[in-house]
This record gives sequence, C-alpha cells and structure tokens, in this order.
Amino acid sequence: MTTAEELRMPVARTCPFAQPEQYVRMREESALTRVRIPNGKHAWVVSRHEEARQVLGDRRFSSDRFDPGFPFLVEGGPAIFVKKNQKSMIGMDAPEHGPARREVLGEFTVKRVEALRPRIQEIVDRLIDDLLAGPNPADLVEKLSLPVPSLVICELLGVPYEDHDYFQQRTMALIRRSTGLEERKKASEELRDYLSGLVAAKEADPADDLLGRQIVKRRAEGTYDHDAMIGLSFLLLVAGHETTANMISLGTMALLENPGQRATIEADPGKTLAAVEELLRYFTIVEGATARVATEDVEIGGVTVRAGEGVLVLGYAANWDPEVFESPEKLDLERGARHHVAFGFGPHQCLGQNLARMELQIVFDTLFRRIPTLRGVLPVAEVPVKEDATIFGLYQLPVTW
Repeated sequence: MTTAEELRMPVARTCPFAQPEQYVRMREESALTRVRIPNGKHAWVVSRHEEARQVLGDRRFSSDRFDPGFPFLVEGGPAIFVKKNQKSMIGMDAPEHGPARREVLGEFTVKRVEALRPRIQEIVDRLIDDLLAGPNPADLVEKLSLPVPSLVICELLGVPYEDHDYFQQRTMALIRRSTGLEERKKASEELRDYLSGLVAAKEADPADDLLGRQIVKRRAEGTYDHDAMIGLSFLLLVAGHETTANMISLGTMALLENPGQRATIEADPGKTLAAVEELLRYFTIVEGATARVATEDVEIGGVTVRAGEGVLVLGYAANWDPEVFESPEKLDLERGARHHVAFGFGPHQCLGQNLARMELQIVFDTLFRRIPTLRGVLPVAEVPVKEDATIFGLYQLPVTW
C-alpha cells in the first residue's frame, strides 16, 4: 500500500488528458490510501468508484467544515471559506442539511431550469457574435467560457453583472492553492462583505430573482436569517460560475482535439447531453467538495476509518476506475456515463447540476454550429492549465477560425 511518507495531497494535475500517476497507483494498490495533507495531519484517500459512492452516501461521514478532523487541501481551514454563522449547505449534515437544501431545491428543478433555456441561448449567441466580431485569434476563456456562466448566475441570483470582475478575482484567489493565507483571508472577507451588502439591498426591496424569492419565502415561513442568506449566495455565486466556465474550456478543447468525436454531436445534437456526461466524467474538475470526516468507525473497502479521521474522495480517480468505465482514458461521447460522480453522490450531490448540463449543451451545440472551422492555436502541451487550483481548468484557450 502507498504510505503517507510516499504521498502527500493535493497532487497537481498538469495534463488535461491524463491522470496523475499517483492517482493511478493509489487506485490500483488499495481502495483507501493513507496520505499527509497540508496541515501536517493524515487523511484517507478514496480512489475507486464503488467506495467513493459508499462514502458520499453514508451519513456517518460528515461535511462539517468546523470539525477538527475535516481534511482541507489548502492552508487556513474553515475560517477561509465560511463563517460559522454563515454556513452553507455544503458544510451541513442531517438533520440541518435536508431542510436547507429543500428551501432552494425548487429553483433548480428540470422544469425550472428548462424555462431558462431561451435566455441562456440568447446569452451564448450574443457572446459568439462578439467573438466573431472581435480580433482573431481570441481567448475562448475570456470571450465565452467565463462570461456565459457568470451572466447566467448573475441574472439568476440578481447580482449586478458589472461586478463580475470583483467576485471573479476573489474567487480565483480562494481556489488557487498558491494563494497566501493572508491574501486568502482578505479575498474571503471582501467577497462576504460584498454579498452582505447585496443581501441587505434585497431585504429592503426583494426582486423577482432567486435571492429575492428566497428572502420573501423565508420571511413568510418565519425562518429568514441574514447570515444564512450570505452563506447561500456565497455558495451559489462561486460554484455557479467557476465550475461551468472550466468545463466549457476543457470540453471545447477536448472536442477540438477529437474531431471524430465532435462529428458525433454535430451530426446529431440529440447526442449532446450524453456527450456532456462523458466530458464531465472525463475531466471531473472539482474534488474538494467531496471531502468528509468520519463521525464513527466505518469499514470501507476492507479498511477501518476511525472516528475523527478525514477522508478525501477523489472523484477524478473514481471516474477513471477501469472496473466501472472500460478504457476510462478514452474519450467516448456515446459511452453513457450518467453514473459518474463528477457532481458528487448522495445527499450533497450538486444542487445546480441541471443548470450546468444545460449551459454546456447549449454552448457546445451553438459554438460548433456557428463556427465549424474553430480550432486551437497552441499545442495542448502549451495551453496554460490551472494545476494550482482546487477547481481544475484552463487559464486561457487561444482559438482561431
């Protein structure tokens, strides 16, 4: 078995199309691997698909970021990401988690999200208009990948889009592992102060947006809490733009590098949603959200995890488990990979997954229909990747047509 002295977490992802060798070795050697994390403590890593789903679906593994055993992969611990009075769903356990999730779940149903399709299509078309009218070559991250989800989540929450530079810069400081502790604290405080002001403005005059509707609803129920609304807005704003933006960039690059696969969805747009699932499996860009801490002794994969020990579920490694996905290193847009864990699994499965799927579907269908000659400018090895970030992606994707 790989030992803590041999392996530390996190492990940098340097190539979009190949897993880190350490992930492969861990998955092959054992269901669980003991590692050392940035605070000097030890934690367990889960790298196989079956055990990943077991941990994520087992309520004996807690999401509480304030538990002293919770395995953070960046320096600073819970104070960096959340204040105790501003806890969001991602850090709650039963029985607190269920009601908090149900409060907002109606905003992300398939039916509710489907109603957003015309507006999302309009946003994507306008941004592609701007891309075609601008300089050639262009950076797809700047022109399309980041603006699409940023505009969508801003409109959904009721956040002024003119503030996007402010919250995107602070989000990037939070998710970059190389950010110093004081800078990370500053970014967190500034973003929370901004959101506190935004929530206060909506309390005074609730608009017909997600945050406004939540304020009205919770006041009517007698459950409204200002700090809880800051926690909710923090989670939705950060997760709602950074994750989808990186998937747009990586997915586009993958489709450019695999023209035969791209032809599948160009010939039949009905296959795009299945292609999105495979791209989600293939890249699995978020892993920190699936960290847990055991609240009692639990046996997983023949290994006993003791109460108080941290567990890191590596969704990326689990989604490349050859016992579940044949030839996982091969991008196969017709694989039908809906049982991946890119959105997590169990009670904390990603709240906004229906919205993310729709955004990706609309972008890929529209981009390659409108710019069939789109191609990358740089070799893949020269495209700058976010190897130092807790959400994997591309810093830039230069393209031409």
